[in-house]
Amino acid sequence: MLWHHATGALALDRPRIVGIVNVTPDSFSDGGRLQTLDDVRRHVERLVAEGADVIDIGGESTRPQGATPVDPGEELRRVIPAVESTRRDFPEIPVSVDTVKARVAGDALAAGASIVNDVSGFRLDAEMAGVCARSRAGVVLMHSRGDVAAMATFVHAVYGQDPVGEVIGELRTRVQYALDAGVEAGRIVIDPGIGFSKRGEQSLAMLAQLNRFTMLGYPVLIGVSRKRFIGEITKASSPSDRTAGTVGANVVALERGARLFRVHDVKPSRDALDVAWAIMQSRAV
Repeated sequence: MLWHHATGALALDRPRIVGIVNVTPDSFSDGGRLQTLDDVRRHVERLVAEGADVIDIGGESTRPQGATPVDPGEELRRVIPAVESTRRDFPEIPVSVDTVKARVAGDALAAGASIVNDVSGFRLDAEMAGVCARSRAGVVLMHSRGDVAAMATFVHAVYGQDPVGEVIGELRTRVQYALDAGVEAGRIVIDPGIGFSKRGEQSLAMLAQLNRFTMLGYPVLIGVSRKRFIGEITKASSPSDRTAGTVGANVVALERGARLFRVHDVKPSRDALDVAWAIMQSRAV
């Protein structure tokens, strides 16, 4: 399976790591750490050295408490230099821009980005789907509810007897919206939105029944890195102490069909996923 994007294609013939680069002052886990372009470049260099296949750059936080929308001009000021430097330093690595704004996505794609990772699944900006279609970008359509300030809270975490079925239904709608706007099927990846508009037990259900998402016919990306539900299980109150829990969740997700994994800590995830994949391939012989 190939994931086509604006600058080529990524083969999903093994687990692929999407390394997180937050150029924000307020992200829940690592906000404010990358204060200069040199900081960004060193961080990206480390992620690539540790095995990242994609670099995902975000300039607006969707943290669970107190997230506030960022003006497009400020988001561009944060994101574009990081996109340009990453493309310049690592031209072979696809760059993803994590944004819900069409203007930011369009300028990032013009600066060399390959992928748009929209945590609203094209809900919040009517121009986003068209921008992605015209640029032939790869897209990640994530499930969420509400706006930037609310989507990572529990405000909209209200489901019936089959939360997984509801999320799949809402994702199917977003996929059809993208297709109708001209985004090609081979450019679409879906993300169940672990921790977004979902309580801990609902996030666990998404992971436990991940095979239902793969039945939609699109590659699945999982973003569990340092999330709150992991801390609820392991009692790790600090996000930075949730690496082992993240790795465990990702290995299970791999076995149940996910092929892309968005993480802060690339090295432990790379090693664990590669070993799990080798075991899975051996079993398949």
